[in-house]
Amino acid sequence: MAKIISFANQKGGVGKTTTTINLAASLAVLDKRVLIVDADPQANATSGLGFETNEKNTYGCLIGDVMAREAMMQSTDLPNLWLIPSSIDLVGAEEDLRSLEDGRFRMRDMLKDVRDEFDYIFIDCSPSLGLLTLNAIVAADSVIIPVQCEYLALEGLGKILNTIKMTKGHLNPDLEIEGFLLTMYDSRLKLANQVVEEVRRHFGPLAFRTVITRNTRLSEAPSYGKPVLLHDASCSGAVNYLNLAKEFLQHNA
Repeated sequence: MAKIISFANQKGGVGKTTTTINLAASLAVLDKRVLIVDADPQANATSGLGFETNEKNTYGCLIGDVMAREAMMQSTDLPNLWLIPSSIDLVGAEEDLRSLEDGRFRMRDMLKDVRDEFDYIFIDCSPSLGLLTLNAIVAADSVIIPVQCEYLALEGLGKILNTIKMTKGHLNPDLEIEGFLLTMYDSRLKLANQVVEEVRRHFGPLAFRTVITRNTRLSEAPSYGKPVLLHDASCSGAVNYLNLAKEFLQHNA
């Protein structure tokens, strides 16, 4: 049965989608079957993997029009990687879910049908703490929180941590924090090193040892519709995410 992991942080631009795509791709290369659920109306995970949105998508699965298995699309380049695409329709999902009695549990319920087919299911959350993100956290076994090594990086972390705590207390008692991932690291910057020290001091072993460095090839890979491993396997971004995948698998051994 797949372990379900949500990638969440209400702060935008911290590397949620980049991490979802590239950790999933790295695990796929290491012979793990991974499904990505794009739960962000911006659909960056969908386009970043070279897929286009269609009528069978996350929104349709959430409101019950489509089964998850019907919406899944397989990567042609990475046969172990699958995606349920997003669409702009997800913008209206907050209102739709709010009107449903089981509105907070729709993501969990939609994945029951396919959970036995994968090793891991990754949910790429939108940069908010609305009902969509709550659905993803309720459905998850654990949460990965990307933290960029920049000014005000720790600002707002309290909100996502409080959301996780409340969800664990009331809706998903088995929920855990998988880890804090430091992203956009530049070793030349004093501030970046200070953020790394601060995160490691605050969260100890919950901070991944692997740090994702700033890398041009990593940043441009989504515009080609590819994970960085397929764009330039030798660049530091590809190496970082492969190392993260190995560390992740050690945690989950």
